[in-house]
Amino acid sequence: MDPQLFEHSTTGSLVTITGTDARAREYKHVAFQPYPLGSSEPALTGTTWRAVSEARGALGRLGQAGRQIPDPSLLRQPTLRAEAQSTSALEGTFAPLDDVLAADLAEPEARSASLREVLNYVEAAETAFASLDEGRPLSAVSLCEIHQVLVRGTPAETSDAGRIRRVQVAIGGHGGALHTARFVPPPPGVELEAAVRDLMDWVGSTSRALDPVVAAAMAHYQFETLHPFNDGNGRIGRLLVVLHLVASGALTHPLLTISPWFEHRRGEYQDRLRAVSSDGHWDGWIGFFATGLAESCHQTLRTVEDLLGVQAAYTDQIRAAGLTGGLVRDIADRLIGNPFVTATSVSGLTGKTPQAARNAILRLVEIGVLRERTRRSYARAYEAPDVLDILRRQSSPDRSAPDT
Repeated sequence: MDPQLFEHSTTGSLVTITGTDARAREYKHVAFQPYPLGSSEPALTGTTWRAVSEARGALGRLGQAGRQIPDPSLLRQPTLRAEAQSTSALEGTFAPLDDVLAADLAEPEARSASLREVLNYVEAAETAFASLDEGRPLSAVSLCEIHQVLVRGTPAETSDAGRIRRVQVAIGGHGGALHTARFVPPPPGVELEAAVRDLMDWVGSTSRALDPVVAAAMAHYQFETLHPFNDGNGRIGRLLVVLHLVASGALTHPLLTISPWFEHRRGEYQDRLRAVSSDGHWDGWIGFFATGLAESCHQTLRTVEDLLGVQAAYTDQIRAAGLTGGLVRDIADRLIGNPFVTATSVSGLTGKTPQAARNAILRLVEIGVLRERTRRSYARAYEAPDVLDILRRQSSPDRSAPDT
């Protein structure tokens, strides 16, 4: 990390760090220690405030759509799994979206290491959402709980799993060398632990008086700059955005998928965050963040509308085919929440016999709602291609846009 970039920062200060790195090399360098967040919004240009206003409006439209869905929880799993797949890809852990969506059909021991790690994110997010539903505030303790679930069964499950890191880390360095790192977060210790507690206290109290989009952008910057865990900071930091918006009331249902937009702008995302530290350039970061939030809301809203449209089309297909019996309709209605089914999974969800479930699935295959995914007679699985196409588009927005 080049200390000269941060010498005149208005958002933090450089602190001297010494020690021995993972390769037993002694070092003496500097790290960046961010100042606590303030009680008011930074000075922003009119252009940025318009982007913030657009993001607030997009959040409102997404919330309104969520309220109009009879069972919004049905759409939570596919949107959450799309987010899990994309946010993990940002950190270098890749599992195909189809595998993430179909994970429940496979035995746990048959899952790849990457898939297990992505699914850890799903479990961690669900744990966090359930905590909010129970009225528990976001806190440093809840962040540690999220981290513990996120790294379970992975190489990052060390003695520091579920606790604030106790070692110095560097971001973007070669072989962990501090002098080549793009950024060096603050050193471990009581000051780092106190800074994380201060951030979460700010999220739960001071930020309530600020614009929710601006507050979410500020909290995300602070979290990523503190880099409180040995691993998983990017994923937890992006999850914190959605949790913060839900806790503040700006987002009524956690249906938002934000990582695909940022994934395709990884370089600018990193540069905007660093510019806040080096130059106090809140305006550029918040404008970028608000634009991404608005676009992510628009994409999620399109996905919700498309899924509901497919669900309505299935109803028409079933009616036109003259199919009777509630089980066929029940399966079709659930496909927007999980586009993969087996006779066993349908039987477990509905209480019907496996044979009745199999017969209903085959009726849906006959009219083109489902198609067979595997041809193993002992474990036949079926997929809804129309639903899959929509979810794939959600995880790959504006592919034609150049990465920056």
